[in-house]
Amino acid sequence: MFANLTIHDTKLEECQGLYRCAWTSFHIWKHSSFQDRILYMRKMRSLIVAHLDQLIDIICADTGKVPVEAVTADLLTVVDYLKHVEKHGVKALRPQKVPTPLTLFGRRSCIEYQPRGVVLVISPWNYPFQLSLVPVIAAVFAGNSVILKPSEVTPKVGAAIKRLIELCEFPPGVVQVALGGKDLGAELVKGGPDYIFFTGSVRTGKTIQQEAAKRLIPTTLELGGKDPMIVCADANLKRAAKGAVWGAFTNMGQVCMSVERLYVERSVHDQFVTLLVAEVEKLTQGSGSDHDLGAMTWPGQVEIVKEHVNDALTRGAKLLTGLPPDKWDLSKGLFIPLMVLVDVTPEMKIMQEETFGPVLPVMPFEDIDEAVRLANGTSFGLNASVWSSDLKKARRIARELVSGNVVINDVIISVANPHLPFGGVKESGIGRYHGEVGLQTFCHQRAVVVSRGRRKSELNWYPYRGKLALFKKMVKLLYGRKR
Repeated sequence: MFANLTIHDTKLEECQGLYRCAWTSFHIWKHSSFQDRILYMRKMRSLIVAHLDQLIDIICADTGKVPVEAVTADLLTVVDYLKHVEKHGVKALRPQKVPTPLTLFGRRSCIEYQPRGVVLVISPWNYPFQLSLVPVIAAVFAGNSVILKPSEVTPKVGAAIKRLIELCEFPPGVVQVALGGKDLGAELVKGGPDYIFFTGSVRTGKTIQQEAAKRLIPTTLELGGKDPMIVCADANLKRAAKGAVWGAFTNMGQVCMSVERLYVERSVHDQFVTLLVAEVEKLTQGSGSDHDLGAMTWPGQVEIVKEHVNDALTRGAKLLTGLPPDKWDLSKGLFIPLMVLVDVTPEMKIMQEETFGPVLPVMPFEDIDEAVRLANGTSFGLNASVWSSDLKKARRIARELVSGNVVINDVIISVANPHLPFGGVKESGIGRYHGEVGLQTFCHQRAVVVSRGRRKSELNWYPYRGKLALFKKMVKLLYGRKR
């Protein structure tokens, strides 16, 4: 089914045709029942499971990641989300009754969720299967038609998604996949969708937001991170070291929620670094099923990692594992070494800008106030983790962090719970997906008030003659009490 995929780039002049088809299909699809939509979700889930091995091979070949990560982070997350939507999607989107105040006695109030129209999804290359299909699934289940533009960096995965959509046999135009580069993405944004869901870099996200603002197109932007990990002296240090290594290096650090800054309480700093280095040295790198790490996906990202590491080394940082960039051997692929850095300072690029690579800078802190100040000291706010055996203290620290997601005594995993909303603050993004809000975000919320219409008139209607004293008395009676 997924062998011999052909990649046909979408021409810019085809974009308006995609939109015409999407708008036509939307006016039919929005009237489909939730039960009909669930059938398509089940079919997609069954197809992914049935062709798991082929999809693993395609993802690994296109991204350089190891098979275990292709399964757990790209494929498992999608089938789990499909199952979540099948079980909980109807509840999230059905009309919700809300209270009606006494002053509107005799009416009933509810919130209805109406699909927005044509949703444009632009997805990235680091998790090209997951980060393409999860928003597509949510938007389609909510009753929208979708145009998906996967990353040109991973074209085979994009072609596989296109084939998967064809095999699902959605009605024509409900889900269309447009393959191509940045010019195609820009043209699709200019095409005037009803909603844009973008996952990618801060720079591109700002460009899309500027273009969307010209037409007042609402957006969800899932952008970058520079996620901090705070390790207190009373933490389970062995667990924390293992967690830090996985959180920093999974998918070669090409994760918006990677541990990109590690702050350790000074009294255990040296001990923790020793544990950290020991864990890193256990890892294996290659492309086999038993390897822990693969290669970087995109040469352009390798250059960013080089820049950040060189900046840190020039300013006095020291490598405890790995090699400086001038000694990397890339002759057999983008297999760059895993790097642990110490003697870093807050102003270094490695501590301020998203590196998106296998680099873990470690810095000591004196007290909790300093840890919080350092953790909040970037323009990002996507994810953070706090490590302590005192859960009350950990929760207290977590409440001070400016972050869309916080994990205690673990890393990254909040995104793996489809019941939780996911998204960032500051330059890490706008909006949320996953959870009930992740389905509702692809809808207009419509407020509905229903009156039986039996009375000839309402008290607040004309004429006003003789009603002032009555309304004043009502305000004092209903709202003048302290409770």
